[in-house]
Amino acid sequence: MANDVFRTELCELLGIEYPIVQSGMGGVAGPEMVAEVSRAGGLGVLAGLNVPPDDLRRMIRRVRELTDRPFGVNLWLHPALRPPIDPRSVPDDVVAGAQGQLNRFREPLGLPPTVDRPPAAPDFLGAAIEVVIDERIPVFSTALVGEHDAAMIRRCHERGVTVMTMVATVDDARAATSAGVDVIVAQGGEAGGHRSIGDKPVTPDAQSISTMAIVPVIVDAVRVPVVAAGGIADGRGLVAALALGASGILLGTRFVATRESMAAEYWKKRLLESDATATTLTDVFSGLWARGLRNRFSEEYRASGAPVLPPLVQRSAANDIYAQAAKQQDGEFSPMWAGQSIGLIHDLPGAGDVVHAIVREARQVLRALDTRVRLA
Repeated sequence: MANDVFRTELCELLGIEYPIVQSGMGGVAGPEMVAEVSRAGGLGVLAGLNVPPDDLRRMIRRVRELTDRPFGVNLWLHPALRPPIDPRSVPDDVVAGAQGQLNRFREPLGLPPTVDRPPAAPDFLGAAIEVVIDERIPVFSTALVGEHDAAMIRRCHERGVTVMTMVATVDDARAATSAGVDVIVAQGGEAGGHRSIGDKPVTPDAQSISTMAIVPVIVDAVRVPVVAAGGIADGRGLVAALALGASGILLGTRFVATRESMAAEYWKKRLLESDATATTLTDVFSGLWARGLRNRFSEEYRASGAPVLPPLVQRSAANDIYAQAAKQQDGEFSPMWAGQSIGLIHDLPGAGDVVHAIVREARQVLRALDTRVRLA
């Protein structure tokens, strides 16, 4: 264990060396990345969303083959997945309007147009939770939670599973801890990917508070360790988070741009070439507000005024487009989640190297701060 300022309450609770958590982003965080982060002393988190239960169990066991260090599994607990929204409940004119715009994207990709209703999202969540509990995962990482399930959290605790949940508001942080959650991740508006809110607000900025503002308020509101997320990509961010009262940091975008990341090469390349102005908050990719890189899909869909289908139904409708775009290595027609930290990312290291670099940079920052304070 580290014997300095980085040995926080979070480290003690999770059994990790450094208070650095890797986000369990879908399509990015596989067993190899998770193992690399955990071996380096952080907490690697496996992406479990929409993974069939048997595959999820195999992935968990693969992580355990690669490392004996603590790790986590991330699942969304969004109401739209419990059970998935039935596409048949969407009015005909809304489906037609959305498919009309999506057909404009299918054409340049060589896909046939369609007016059909999209398929329902797979109903894996209940079985995936059972896998997490049965496998006694060290950390169950949850996000986009609607109403917290205290009974499920008690079951986790009975099996020795620590529960960590991401929130974007103080009220959600209080509700989570009241239900028994052990660690709160305070998500600032700079964060990439989906806003961790159970209900979809009317506008993307309705519950989008900066990391600098939301972290200390949540720290003051709850009695469990708080992890800062959003706009953090280096050691300066770790020091700033600790100064705000957080016990650690969670990074997503920084880990997308690593060798072990499962993200497409065009996605990684765009991250290295972009800065914070290249991102946007949009609901056109999944039906939920999320921050990602602007591209032809996000901009033309928004400009068209076409309706956006309900949460996750929108993603089902566009999945053929995303799959074909990935096959053609075309980033203009698929989501590329990214936070406003991208201007700090200039290389493609190993995931473990990221952990070590952040700790090294944070120590340098603390030494520099100490010198400045003494000189003052």
